[in-house]
Amino acid sequence: MTNYLQDKVIVVTGAAGGFGQLVCEKTAALGARIVAADINSEALATMVEGIVSGGGQAIAVKTDVTSSDDMHNLASAAVDQFGQIDVMLNNAGIMPLAFYSDHKLAADAWERCIDINFKGVLNGIAAVHDQMIRQGRGHVVNIASIYGNYPTAGGGVYGATKAAVVFLSESLRMESQGKIKVTTVRPTGVPATGLGSGIVNPEAVSGLLGANTAAYMSKFEAAAAGQLPASHLDINDIEYWALDPSSLADQIVHVIDQPWGVAITDITVRASGDGYIN
Repeated sequence: MTNYLQDKVIVVTGAAGGFGQLVCEKTAALGARIVAADINSEALATMVEGIVSGGGQAIAVKTDVTSSDDMHNLASAAVDQFGQIDVMLNNAGIMPLAFYSDHKLAADAWERCIDINFKGVLNGIAAVHDQMIRQGRGHVVNIASIYGNYPTAGGGVYGATKAAVVFLSESLRMESQGKIKVTTVRPTGVPATGLGSGIVNPEAVSGLLGANTAAYMSKFEAAAAGQLPASHLDINDIEYWALDPSSLADQIVHVIDQPWGVAITDITVRASGDGYIN
């Protein structure tokens, strides 16, 4: 198969861990040039050092996605180092699930959620837009969520930010057809990324599970105890219960690894046996 990643310059936010890190590593291994951004400079440097020591090309740029100045500096660093920006992956995000009755406890986390998940994506688009238009082509990939598909109890603020990502993506696609490709990625739950550590009220996840809540939560308990059936842990089995970060990263790589004339505009990625209803 043709490798369309060779020499592409890919900017990734939230690159120091989770599937942001995996996308950096997987695309670098296929010849892409990586501009890795994260607020965690130490973890970011370690990740980039790993890519470079393996023969890949990458630079680290400490970046706060909530800062427009930081994001424009990130874009400038990419152009200064590699001369272009082919792909912008707006990946950084947090997931403070909580009910409205939790507002006192969740207020600060909700503010950060809006700043990172919504403003961070907007800042990313604005930072690369003019460069991509000057180049005559580019690709923006935004990480949304199935939480953005439909309102759920406990997912009001988080879901609203992810719905906003969908709106930002589609508006950009309509304004930039023939110049900038746009992809919206909507993952289901990916427990191993650590995103769940930001949940304010664990019961708030029930909004996305509905009638499957008890059965699916029992799988989490069984997984923690090492008691899940082998079929639930086998990625080649239809009962595979929870999406792993590497599989999600592979699908993000897939949407990037396309010829310039082909755009995968919207993709939902989930484990075939998960219990999410949205």
